[in-house]
Amino acid sequence: MMIRRTIKNTALILFLFRAILLPQTFTSSVSSNPVALNEQFELTFTFSAKDVNRIKNFSPPDLKNFLVISGPNQSTSMQIINGAVSSEVNYSYYLQARNTGKIVIGNALIAYDDKTYKTNPITLEVKPGTAKPDKKGNNQELAADQEIKNNLFILATVDKNKAYIGEQVTVTYKLFTRLNIASQMSVSKLPSYQGFWAEELETSSNIMFTTEMFNGKQYRVGVLKRAALFPSQTGELTISPFELNVPVQVERKKKTGNSFFDDFFNDPFFNREMVDYAVKSNSVKINVLPLPDEKPESFNGAVGTFSLTSDLNKKNVKTNEPVSLKINISGTGNIQLLDVPEIKLPAGFEKYEPRETDQINRKSKISGRKTFEYLIIPRSSGKKEIPPVDFTYFNPDIKTYVTLSTPNYTISVDKSGDFNAGSYSKEDIKLLGDDIRYIKTSVDDIGKKSGILLLQFGFWTAAAVPFFALAGLVLFKKRNEKLSANLQMLRYQRAQKIAKSKLKKAKILMDTHDQNGFYSEISQALYGYLEDKFHIPKSELSLDRAVSELEKKNLAKDLITNFKRCSEKCEYIRFAPESNGITQMEDMYNRSADIIIEIEKSLSAKKDV
Repeated sequence: MMIRRTIKNTALILFLFRAILLPQTFTSSVSSNPVALNEQFELTFTFSAKDVNRIKNFSPPDLKNFLVISGPNQSTSMQIINGAVSSEVNYSYYLQARNTGKIVIGNALIAYDDKTYKTNPITLEVKPGTAKPDKKGNNQELAADQEIKNNLFILATVDKNKAYIGEQVTVTYKLFTRLNIASQMSVSKLPSYQGFWAEELETSSNIMFTTEMFNGKQYRVGVLKRAALFPSQTGELTISPFELNVPVQVERKKKTGNSFFDDFFNDPFFNREMVDYAVKSNSVKINVLPLPDEKPESFNGAVGTFSLTSDLNKKNVKTNEPVSLKINISGTGNIQLLDVPEIKLPAGFEKYEPRETDQINRKSKISGRKTFEYLIIPRSSGKKEIPPVDFTYFNPDIKTYVTLSTPNYTISVDKSGDFNAGSYSKEDIKLLGDDIRYIKTSVDDIGKKSGILLLQFGFWTAAAVPFFALAGLVLFKKRNEKLSANLQMLRYQRAQKIAKSKLKKAKILMDTHDQNGFYSEISQALYGYLEDKFHIPKSELSLDRAVSELEKKNLAKDLITNFKRCSEKCEYIRFAPESNGITQMEDMYNRSADIIIEIEKSLSAKKDV
């Protein structure tokens, strides 16, 4: 009895001793070596210990030489072999090499019980060629990819495949899925609208899924993006694909083993993980037709259906008194591209450049109103007639030009009290006698002023004003000379002023916490700045064109990259809204201002060279 108890105690002590002394190991491995250039492979880091819950701060090596398809994907397992309890945690990446040759995968680091462990480096040989799916594992991966491809895709559709130049074409991108996906998707590449003027249409900030049938299968479908495109050139135009990274839940490869825990954790309920899957839409071709040749003289490119109204605020005025003439164009079509209508004024009028305002509705068809307000000043009296203003647009529904006209306005202009020779009247003479005083011939009402002049406030004020004015002039001149000598400071101040004016509306939207409106205004500010700077028509400006223009000016690559990232972030934000939206908006506002400032400084410096 005593011997049996001693054996049990000894076994228990040995078990505990082995568990305590179980070594910690941290290893790395790849699924295949060598690999083909475009072949996906798995990189795994495995840490084994008694209790993996005490792990801290896993740090992977630099993977800049690889395209990260997915990862890090973390999994944990536990085993009991001959009474010894062990557990391990795996960090796996699915990678694809960017270049051929021998690539060294560096050390990964991990902290456990205040001690740091690291893996040995791996030398991976990357050969040219294509992946050969002759192994069972590769066949399983290809089958899994094909399964995802068959049940997850983006479909781009347009409401018409044939349109006139300037006519709206609406493109819609829908995500079709029969799989479990996460909501935090990210855009990898935006579609290119080369040859179009594009306007984003309003969509929900959160993707709302509905059920639709496609090719005999039922899918959950959500609208990703909608845009109104206005062709700016004829011929066959192509809309490039929209690419998206979608986290998809897939089943992990089953591990081999004979223990109860292997079977337990290979259960489908536990054996699933999220992987990023790159999905892209189809490309779409649009056949753009030219407008009919017989264009009226008043046609300036308006395409759609419009109405025209006008308003004159005064019909009875005096000379030199300003008059406001408003012309309102409302309807459906390319409203933002409408040019200023030409008005012809009679002799004796002075006209200023019109002020433009617009109200645009972007829910489905682009519609709204654009107002042109002219300030005109009559310089001579009499009856003046403002002839009708003609506005012509092309209606694609009826395939013809339509001309609208404003009414003919008559303005009665009276003299504003100016004296004209040769037109005397009694009233004029009386007015002349009141306005012009006779020459004074006596000095009876003039007296000598008493007091000491040096002690009077007015004297010292009159003496001090020229001194201070001179001092201010000297300081102003020195400041200008300093700025002229310091060209960098002068450029910075000028650029800062431009940036503030462009981002003024965005600042207001940021203060009201309007995220969608803020990012839309940031995008318009950046593109609007480049439109003005490079004299690019709105209908021809795209991200690719903007980057091309900046590269032509030989600006710094980092600056061009920052501009591109900032522009893309304005589009991406709808797919990955963050909880700290205010912080993100402040950062985006500052980055946008810095980009405009740096571009302006760089262009000014090149101009001065």
